[in-house]
Amino acid sequence: MKIIKKTINQTILSSAISLLLTASNLYAADHEAKDTQKAHEGVNAHKLFEENCASCHGSDHGGFIAPALNAATLKGRSPTALRTIIMTGSFDTLMPPFYGKLSDTEIRALVQHLQTTPKLPNPAWTINDMKASLKIYADESKLPTKPTYQLGSLDDLIGVAARGKYGRGEGSKAVFINSKTHQKIGEIKTGTAAHIIDYNPVNQRWAYIKTDTAEIFKVDLYTMQAVRSIKTGYNGPGLGVSRDGKYIMAGSFVPHNAVILDANTLEPLKTFELEGVDPDGKMVSSDSGMIIGTPFADIFAIALENAGQVWVVDLKGDFPVTKITDVGRHLHDAFLTHKGRKLMIAAYDDSKVTAIDLQERKIIKKLDAGCVPHLGGGAAVKVDGRTLGFGTNFGSCDKTVVSVWDLDKMEVVKQIPVLGGTESPAAHANAPYVAVDIISKDRRARAVQLIDKKTLEVVKTLDVGGHAYFPEYSADGKFLYISAGYSGDEVVVYDSVSLKKVASIPMESPAGIFSHGRVKYMTRGLLPDEMVK
Repeated sequence: MKIIKKTINQTILSSAISLLLTASNLYAADHEAKDTQKAHEGVNAHKLFEENCASCHGSDHGGFIAPALNAATLKGRSPTALRTIIMTGSFDTLMPPFYGKLSDTEIRALVQHLQTTPKLPNPAWTINDMKASLKIYADESKLPTKPTYQLGSLDDLIGVAARGKYGRGEGSKAVFINSKTHQKIGEIKTGTAAHIIDYNPVNQRWAYIKTDTAEIFKVDLYTMQAVRSIKTGYNGPGLGVSRDGKYIMAGSFVPHNAVILDANTLEPLKTFELEGVDPDGKMVSSDSGMIIGTPFADIFAIALENAGQVWVVDLKGDFPVTKITDVGRHLHDAFLTHKGRKLMIAAYDDSKVTAIDLQERKIIKKLDAGCVPHLGGGAAVKVDGRTLGFGTNFGSCDKTVVSVWDLDKMEVVKQIPVLGGTESPAAHANAPYVAVDIISKDRRARAVQLIDKKTLEVVKTLDVGGHAYFPEYSADGKFLYISAGYSGDEVVVYDSVSLKKVASIPMESPAGIFSHGRVKYMTRGLLPDEMVK
C-alpha cells in the first residue's frame, strides 16, 4: 500500500511539474512573441535584412554564398536560438557577431522578419534599372597617360577582394599590391564585399571589380580610382571580359539574368533571361554560374547553374546564343585550356567535370572529379609533354582528394588524398608546386597543401593561420599569396620555392586574389606558349 501511495504521489507530483513547465513554456513563448511583435514596431526589418544579410543570404531570401533564410528554411527554429546566432556569429563561417552593431530590438525584429518572409519571387532588375544606376566619377579624358606610381610592369599587380567584417562598409574594397615589394599601391572602396577582379586584356590600365551585390566598378589602375560603376542585379559574382576588351558580361543569382555591357562606358547592351530545360527534363529559371571570355574567339561562355546548360554567346549582331544542354547538374565554376578552346566546368551534383569544345560547341567528355567538384580560378601545368589540370572538391566527403586530369587525352590521371575539402587550386609555370586550400570547418582550415607537379604527391603543408584560402602566384611565379580570411585579417606571402614566409599585409577579411598576369596566361600554371595547340 505504501508503495502504491508513493507511486501515486510521484505521479501527481510529476504531472504537476509537467503542467508547471508547460505553462512556463507557454508563457515564455507568448512573452517572446509579444516582445518580438513589439520589437518589430517602428523598425524597418526588410531594410535591416538588405543592409546586413542580403549580400550573403540573397536578396530573395533564397541563399547566395550563405544559406537561404526564409519562413520555410527556418520553420520550427527557436527565435531565441536565431537571436543568439545573430549576436554571436556563426563559428568558422563568414558571418561575424552582430552584437553591438545591431540593437536587441533590431535583432528581434530581424528574426521575426526572417521567420515570416517566404522566399521571394524572382525580382525584376531591368536594362532600364541598370541604365539608371550608372554612375560616373571621373573625366576619363583628363586621366594621366601612365601610372602615377613606380612599378616595373602592371603584370606585377596583385588585386585582393576584401570583404570587410560585415560584408559591407569601410573594410569592403579591392586592394592592389606590388608583388615585387609586397606593398599596397592603392585601394578602391566598393561599399559591399568585393568578389571578383578582372582585367582588360587589351588595355592594361583598366580593371573591373564585381561585388556580392552585383555592382561593377571600372577602375583606372594608373591612378587607382574608380571611374564608373553600374548595378547589374541584386546578387551574383559572374563576370567576364571579351578578348578584344570591348565587352563585359555579368550574371546574377538574383534576378536570373545576365547582361552584356560596353566595357568602356559600362552601358548595358543586351540582357538574357536564364532559363532552360535541365538534365531531368524540367523547365527551370536559373542562377548564373561562371562567365568567361576566351582568347580563342569573340565569344562568352556562361553556365546556367540550375538548368545544366552552357550558353556560347557570339559577340556580333544581336549577340546570338548557342545552347549546349545536359552539361551536368548544378554547374558552377570553370577554366580554359588549349588556347582557350576547351572549357572545363564543374557539375557539383554529378561529381563530374565536363569538358566542352568551344569551337565545335559540344561536350567532349565528362570526367570523374570526386564529390562536389570545384575548380576555382583553375590550375593546369605542362609536365613531361602532358597538360595536366587540377580540380578541387568543395564538399564534405568520405575521401577528400584533388583530381588530376590529362587535358590532351581527357582522362583521369590520379586522385591525390588531401587534408579536407578544397576550394581553389593555384599553379604557375615557374613554381614547383600546385597549391590547394583546405576549407574544412576546423583547425585544418588554417592549412594550404603543396602538391609537387612532377610526383603528384603532397610534399608540404603550410600553417597559414586564420581561414587560409584563395592562393595565387605572382605573375613571375616567385611568390605565393594566400588570404587568411574570416578567422584572420591578413594576406600572407611565401617564397614559392623555399616556402618561407616573406610578408604579411593587414586587411579586413581578405578573400579572392587576382594577379594582373592572368590576362596573359589565362589558365593559372600555363604560360601563353604552353596553352597547347
